[in-house]
Amino acid sequence: MSDYLVKALAFNDQVRAYAVKSTETVAEAQRRHYTWPTASAALGRTLSATVMLGAMLKGDQKLTVKVDGGGPIGAILADGNAKGEVRGYVTNPQTHFDLNENGKLDVRRAVGTEGTLSVVKDIGMRDYFTGQVPIVSGELGDDFTYYLVTSEQVPSSVGVGVLVNPDNSILAAGGFIIQLLPGTDDETITKIEQRLQQIPPISKLIQRGLTPEEILEEIFEKDNMKIIETMPISFTCTCSKERFTNAIISLGKAELEDMIATDEKAEAHCHFCNEKYLFSKEELEELLEEAK
Repeated sequence: MSDYLVKALAFNDQVRAYAVKSTETVAEAQRRHYTWPTASAALGRTLSATVMLGAMLKGDQKLTVKVDGGGPIGAILADGNAKGEVRGYVTNPQTHFDLNENGKLDVRRAVGTEGTLSVVKDIGMRDYFTGQVPIVSGELGDDFTYYLVTSEQVPSSVGVGVLVNPDNSILAAGGFIIQLLPGTDDETITKIEQRLQQIPPISKLIQRGLTPEEILEEIFEKDNMKIIETMPISFTCTCSKERFTNAIISLGKAELEDMIATDEKAEAHCHFCNEKYLFSKEELEELLEEAK
């Protein structure tokens, strides 16, 4: 089944929830960037969280998430929008370590804990909304929780997980975000806190083949929740040869003449999806005419 996200309300609309199955989306990122297992887990967790944050937006709004914890993996960047589209990359995709003491991929070691998580939202206004928090864990679920609680001031819990096969391919990926709305009663809060402590890790739920709806049922129980929207999600990049064409023209006449004289061609590379666009000498000469 293709990847998708659900939005739900629980406990008489006191609680808002999102859950996502992102296995194919993370697998596409893994293939495009040749990420090794620990890097796959870090990038996949970030993509899952970003696509859920994107689902909180409306219309043409979009956001960019940057995780930079000072670890060997370097910065992780992800873009998401309100339509379920997400893309992302990691600076050092071939990063991998032995499993940690819990027998899990050592995402904290790769990400580092000496840096920040930042979210920049383009909500169609002149100014962007930017929220930035220190990395508190490096495991990323806790870090996105801290961001929502601190920067957006919404009591939240974020769970994100990625399981990697021995051949580096992605076995399963997904996550959830639970948010308490203003006025949530204490009994409901206690109930949710207890359930979150009792349920298996998100990656185990995904490995068992649970759908996003079933993940939320594990937390709330079926009778206490209702699904309000279902949305397909995918790894989607906005790059194109046309966009790079405009970028090359904007370099100016002297730069174009130098490219033609020195290399007789040019190659443009998209960081987000690893796609490469080649421009022949003839194409560069045409662009030079446009630049004049």
